[in-house]
Amino acid sequence: MTTTFAELGIDLDLVDILSANGITNAFPIQELTIADALAGRDVCGKAKTGSGKTLAFGLPTVMRLAKSTRGRVDGLILVPTRELATQVYEELAPLADAKGLRALAVYGGADIEKQIKKLSKGVELVVATPGRMIDLLDRGVVSVAEVGHVVIDEADRMADMGFLPQVEWILRRIEGEHQTLLFSATLDGAVDSLVSRYQHDPVRHEVEATEVTVEEMAHRFLAVHEMDRRKVVASIVESASRTMVFCNTKRACDRLAAELDKLGVSAQPIHGDLRQRQREKALKQFTDGQVKALVATDVAARGIHVDNVDIVIHFDPPDDHKTYLHRSGRTARAGGSGVAVTLVLWNQELEVKRLQKRLALDIPIVEVFSNDKRLEDLAGWDPADE
Repeated sequence: MTTTFAELGIDLDLVDILSANGITNAFPIQELTIADALAGRDVCGKAKTGSGKTLAFGLPTVMRLAKSTRGRVDGLILVPTRELATQVYEELAPLADAKGLRALAVYGGADIEKQIKKLSKGVELVVATPGRMIDLLDRGVVSVAEVGHVVIDEADRMADMGFLPQVEWILRRIEGEHQTLLFSATLDGAVDSLVSRYQHDPVRHEVEATEVTVEEMAHRFLAVHEMDRRKVVASIVESASRTMVFCNTKRACDRLAAELDKLGVSAQPIHGDLRQRQREKALKQFTDGQVKALVATDVAARGIHVDNVDIVIHFDPPDDHKTYLHRSGRTARAGGSGVAVTLVLWNQELEVKRLQKRLALDIPIVEVFSNDKRLEDLAGWDPADE
């Protein structure tokens, strides 16, 4: 039995915007948290990436901000990465606009003067990375003293990336009473201390299955030849609408994306050495469907949240089973399913078999060439039958 957003108390003008984007029924984390957030309670939500958290905190925040004084920052959403700031902003900006609110994303790597100019014209909702927010506070161009609505998104990743001291520095500068919504995939250690220090009697909600499991996707292990490996990737990408390819190094990402382009397959690399504008452009082209493959390093992929990825390709096999699940889970997000493909060179077979053992996957490694028809429908055949 699914719940609609109208049943959860979301205003009809916002429901209409969601419907126009094909979003009609709430995900579990939204069902659990929206009523409490609308009631003004502090909420502590435990849910994995891709579970629908942005709307879980975004819808109540926008509705409550609709009553706020215009021209001053009253809503602050703190996120760990630039990519996530952009994505959260893009998802919430149309909703804020419908309520006559101005939203702004602020993050490092973008022109700070432009951000200051927009703030000076009046903004009610800010989506920010901690470092850039502190920069703006230090310059005195924005204040959080009167913020009444705070969201801390992906608190566990904030902790992993060493941002919690910055988050706390910002939170300590909020002077009045305020609502705090915190979302995280884990709620232990440093995250738990953040909850106890900065949330007041929070309602705790948890969505089960915080880890992607191997059952949520189909797995294919393909023995390939070095000279043919990139062509195999091209054949797989051609058959899908959206594919993420993982390489172990930035150089390998650049090289593979260039090779795929030469083979007539639209691809973009994404890694830490690229300028922020290039990363945003690549991600937007991938999300919009202009680019069929995003070739990423593990580090860069941490800030990327894209639904409806059909296939994940491990161009370089991951070092351990956790990395395998983290990468592969991008094709089993928000209730979807997909295919995880690992390419195996002759000298990688032993390490991949060890990886399979850790994952409890008893799947044969099947030899393929780039002209193999099975690459056109990887989910449609069973390796056990080969």
